[in-house]
Amino acid sequence: MPALKSILETAIYVDDLGRACAFYEDVMGLRPLKKTDRLCAYGVNERSVLLIFLRGGTAQGATADGGNEIPPHDAAGQIHFAFEATHAAFAEWDEHLTARGVDILSRTSWMRGGKSLYFRDPDGNLVEIAASPGLWPMEGTTA
Repeated sequence: MPALKSILETAIYVDDLGRACAFYEDVMGLRPLKKTDRLCAYGVNERSVLLIFLRGGTAQGATADGGNEIPPHDAAGQIHFAFEATHAAFAEWDEHLTARGVDILSRTSWMRGGKSLYFRDPDGNLVEIAASPGLWPMEGTTA
């Protein structure tokens, strides 16, 4: 079996692109790599990309830079994804989100030493800030 390195992109679909982009820029501190009328792309720590698509905006597919075709895709409903933070930054994230008026739905401590904050973005997607390592067996233990 060929090896996989990581998940490079995570895509979410939103009803109001401007509102969603404002949340991820103002509250989460992400800076755009690309913005169009149907998507905002954000680099996360120079390791991965969060793609925010206008719901229905990619249902017909698209032509990418260089003329390459991207097949149609779209999704509906509330999804879940997680940003990774260090254990040192975890309390700062809790304070930052609370100060921004974000309703923290759950604060979770995991058996391996990881911690999670759960909250919803403006479109109802469940966002997690996960202090890692300590969530999954392949991460090892906290240091």
